[in-house]
Amino acid sequence: MHYAVYLPLILSMVAAVAARWPASRLEPHLATWLLTATAVALAALSGIALALLTSTLIGQIPPLAHVGRWSAQILRQDNPASLTAALVAGTLLTAALAASARVLLLRARAILDAARMARDLSTAHDVVVVDDHAPDAFAVPGMPGRIVVSSGMLAALDPRETQALFAHERAHLTGHHHLFVGLTDLAAAANPLLRPLAGAVRYTTERWADEDAAAVVGDRRLVARTIGKAAIVTRHHDRPAAALALTGRGPRRAGPVPRRVSALLAPPPNQRRMLPALAIGLLAIAASATFEATRDLHALFELASLP
Repeated sequence: MHYAVYLPLILSMVAAVAARWPASRLEPHLATWLLTATAVALAALSGIALALLTSTLIGQIPPLAHVGRWSAQILRQDNPASLTAALVAGTLLTAALAASARVLLLRARAILDAARMARDLSTAHDVVVVDDHAPDAFAVPGMPGRIVVSSGMLAALDPRETQALFAHERAHLTGHHHLFVGLTDLAAAANPLLRPLAGAVRYTTERWADEDAAAVVGDRRLVARTIGKAAIVTRHHDRPAAALALTGRGPRRAGPVPRRVSALLAPPPNQRRMLPALAIGLLAIAASATFEATRDLHALFELASLP
């Protein structure tokens, strides 16, 4: 447990540094799944690691030791974690649980608000046009979801560009991209080291929608031109917190527009098997290390158990 318990935290730092690599080199659909799974797994494993370190301190509290029928003195003598490490871990674990609960509540409320808005936008089609001269467009998840576009945006785009815009927003809805964004936001709240992965997933979901739109309209350059034009003319109004849009949203834009345009002007991304295999291998190592640390802690409490 001396070293294994820290491995998920170390790999979280490695993942943060390397997040942009799969986001820019993998096919966006695969990159989104891989980054999301990695973020969620590392958040869970690092949380377990903090809990293991904290438990070595909690176990030394005399009333708890009496209830659990183990020797606090033996735990103190054979404790693999220092008092400072256990205190820091307990503080971080408390902060992570509080931040996760807050993000989970806010995200659930955002999805419910978006679903309510989508339901209230009663229409025979999935596109709702609002009379507003300010160009804007976004997808609102729901059952079913809706695409909201302003008259100003329709006036700014030609018919083919409008088709590309709608194809992009529909890809957000059919791909349930808000769930990937929500999961990685939750993982980043539990482990702030994973924030670069959350940002990368916002980018890859946009690239996923870009590629789907290009497949629908059959013209990658058209989608690239539409993204560039929409980014120039869009003026963001109040959108549901769970909404996704062609140009991103607010200060946390879903990836720089120039990177997305450059990707569309380049050949379609190829499947690369090495990166997913490497990520899966590292996660397997982290999970094994966490399991080994858990066994060691269990053995310590067994050793400290009173007859």
